[in-house]
Amino acid sequence: MLDDISRSILRYLQNDPTLAIPELADRVNLTAAQATRRLDKLTEEGIIKGQEAQINWEALGFTVQVSLRITLDKTATRAFDEFQAAAREIAEVLEIQTFLGRVDVRLSLVARDLNHYQQVYREQILTLPHIADIEALMTVSEVKRAEVLPI
Repeated sequence: MLDDISRSILRYLQNDPTLAIPELADRVNLTAAQATRRLDKLTEEGIIKGQEAQINWEALGFTVQVSLRITLDKTATRAFDEFQAAAREIAEVLEIQTFLGRVDVRLSLVARDLNHYQQVYREQILTLPHIADIEALMTVSEVKRAEVLPI
């Protein structure tokens, strides 16, 4: 699927996504034009989805992180679609995942403090449609977070 050069490119980008193309090209023994073509191909194939900034939410004053595990009332025809559409509108919700099993959806959200979290929870989360059950898990510490795969 991938040759050694493409794997090297991906390894370098995982470690430093801000690496300039000439420097990346030099590290993998390509010209800048060849490296650009490789990057374009990896993007076209959907292997590279894009680059994004990782925000330190605590540094911006969002010190509370909560994971909400939600079971939906699946007797409603469009429960998943309506719930997801409404959840997307909550600014503090950073991630929405759906699952097979007892838990249907997980929302990951941030808040400035416990008072802010309570406000978001009461005024926005609890008003989401089709919730049958909800469990809140507050993050105490992040032990491991990795986006790097062994390529």
